[in-house]
Amino acid sequence: MIPGNFHRLFVNALTLSRVPFIFAFTAAAVVAECTRSLAAAVCACVFMLVAGLSDLFDGLLARRWGVVSSFGKLADPLMDKVFFIVSFPTLLWIIGHQGDNALHAVFMLAFSILYMLRDQWVTFLRAVASAYHADVAALWLGKVRTALSFPAAGLIYLYLAFRSYVPEADGAILYVVYAVELALTLLNIYSCIVYTKVYWPYMRRSIGVK
Repeated sequence: MIPGNFHRLFVNALTLSRVPFIFAFTAAAVVAECTRSLAAAVCACVFMLVAGLSDLFDGLLARRWGVVSSFGKLADPLMDKVFFIVSFPTLLWIIGHQGDNALHAVFMLAFSILYMLRDQWVTFLRAVASAYHADVAALWLGKVRTALSFPAAGLIYLYLAFRSYVPEADGAILYVVYAVELALTLLNIYSCIVYTKVYWPYMRRSIGVK
């Protein structure tokens, strides 16, 4: 096989691997929560880590090997969306299953809804702009938001999975988790505003407003 073809296939496989790994995370996390299995919780952490690393390295390797492709540009954000759609509701379910912090459940519910609504809105804006042949590449702010989302999801899961093992630190760590969730919520809102400003001229054209 020609090296360039191998590199392209490897990078695309790395991108697509995010889906099975994040579903494996959900399965292991549910088993860990229902059975209080430490081994399952550790497996869930590993699956989450691998899914996050796939997002980090697929783009780096594609640029290093010179195999950036249209497929990769479309598949990568789709895999990110699958990650959000699967991982955040899983975390919300765990909070609900543990059942001792209604406030955190409400916070995580709002956090998850905002994330998904933002992605749908930005996808809509890009679709409108692409009809006018605009550059619809991800903005740096969107890349930062995505990059921070993976470790944030991992941190939230670590707290939920292992809080019972360190009860004396539960309250302090929860405040850190709240801070991370709040920071990402604000970044999410800001990202939505920035994308709207960038693509608003195309929205105006599409609805016939000068």
